[in-house]
Amino acid sequence: MSENLKFAVIGGGSWATAIAKMLCVNLSEIAWYMRNDAAIEHIQKYKHNPNYLSSVEFDTNKLKLTNNINEAIEYADYVIFAIPSAFLDAELKNMTVSLADKIIFSAIKGIVPETSLIVGEHFHIQYDIPYYNIGVITGPCHAEEVALERLSYLTIACGDPDKARNVAKTLSGNYIKAKISDDIIGTEYAAMLKNIYAIAAGIAHGLGYGDNFQSVMMSNGIREMKKFIRKVHKMKRNINDSAYLGDLLVTGYSVFSRNRMFGNMIGKGYTVKSAMMEMSMVAEGYYATKSAYKLNQGYGAKTPIIDAVYAILYEGKDAKSVFKKLTESLD
Repeated sequence: MSENLKFAVIGGGSWATAIAKMLCVNLSEIAWYMRNDAAIEHIQKYKHNPNYLSSVEFDTNKLKLTNNINEAIEYADYVIFAIPSAFLDAELKNMTVSLADKIIFSAIKGIVPETSLIVGEHFHIQYDIPYYNIGVITGPCHAEEVALERLSYLTIACGDPDKARNVAKTLSGNYIKAKISDDIIGTEYAAMLKNIYAIAAGIAHGLGYGDNFQSVMMSNGIREMKKFIRKVHKMKRNINDSAYLGDLLVTGYSVFSRNRMFGNMIGKGYTVKSAMMEMSMVAEGYYATKSAYKLNQGYGAKTPIIDAVYAILYEGKDAKSVFKKLTESLD
């Protein structure tokens, strides 16, 4: 790891806070962009993010906090985006500096609604960033457990292994282990799809299905994920690796999973709007469901779980009836 490398974090949520915490362990300074002026002032004064992972204490001497996305990007060699995919396009419209000489890593688990692209593809197509300068930070890892300093694992994917290693080393620490991968597209699609299956797990729980059924659904989920990703980007990968199966399991079962929480409320009878208002957080899987469903109209993979979640969230179909039918298609 080189102290000469400069990193910026874009976002003010839980993942951005967790990544800033990890970076501060190994770097003497990082730039951190967030829109919320009150949050910036609070961190500067009290050393905590008031809205997310408030137990994390920062050495503010290491933080270049700014509400100007251009300042953060100009500062850095490596720019890590960690904002909800639904808001990425709007944030990037505020950008006036070039990304041409930057290395972009995405910690975003979703699809950009405006283009129906995963984040890496969005940067490549919309901003002409070469794939060797684009990477993905994925799990299995919950930001909340990073805050608690519980042992966690990251997968860092990039077409350039040296850049992947730089990020892996910079994020690693006593309770963070990071490995690298060359499957940029596959790991990013997996990070998006697992949120849909976590919503399905939550719906099942809300409807009263038990652990026996959910184990069957998760088993079908990883096979469904494999079929989908193979259609999108065919290459040699082991779908049972932590970046795929591990991330699916932690998101589907963890009490920290906002997608599972969202699904649980839907299963209990909440409307989509009321569930979102109650959570006051973004469930990436909601947006991912529509994008994955629409994409698969062209790919033609067999995806009964995605289809079921789409029918409930976007077609207004009764969750109980949809899941009763879904149980007949699983094995």
